[in-house]
Amino acid sequence: MSKEKKEESQPQPQQIQIKAGDETLKGEYSNAVNIFHTKEEFVLDFMNLFPPAGTLNARVIVSPGHFKRMLLAMQENLKGYEAGFGEVSPAEGSKATIGFE
Repeated sequence: MSKEKKEESQPQPQQIQIKAGDETLKGEYSNAVNIFHTKEEFVLDFMNLFPPAGTLNARVIVSPGHFKRMLLAMQENLKGYEAGFGEVSPAEGSKATIGFE
């Protein structure tokens, strides 16, 4: 099979158009995340903690495979950030107990 024939048979990646409203585009600040999992999914609760209270800004639920892709993407982005701006030290975790009302 010629190279041209091989290239023609390769599926072309689709471009997906994402729509987002102004409220979503402005984003949410989070200074804490709580991560837990079941066999089928990972749950990420993004919170904004200002003791004595806090708010849950977003709950994101993903499959284990997608969670792993996200983790790898975050590691790659951190490497790029540190290459440009220097090493990042981990932030101290909250010593407060977090619970939901």
